[in-house]
Amino acid sequence: MSDLSFTAFVVSLASTAAIHFGDLPDPTTGAMSPPNLEGAAQMIEILALLDQKTRGNLTAEERQVLEQVLYELRMRFVDASGGGKRIVEP
Repeated sequence: MSDLSFTAFVVSLASTAAIHFGDLPDPTTGAMSPPNLEGAAQMIEILALLDQKTRGNLTAEERQVLEQVLYELRMRFVDASGGGKRIVEP
């Protein structure tokens, strides 16, 4: 795979996760869907598996994109599942 196609694949999986979070409209209907945390978690698991299985075979750019996407999706999951409030608000 070339750099562009791998990166596009990772972004595609991340976009699917964003649709599951309810952050992006469904591309087929254009409608916003209610959050589906199970679906989002599955996409994060797929990306984590991809990260594990491609270790040592990616360019620095590909690795950076994959790691950044995984980090952001994991943080979004924590936020969406109610674990985001760690600081007591006045």
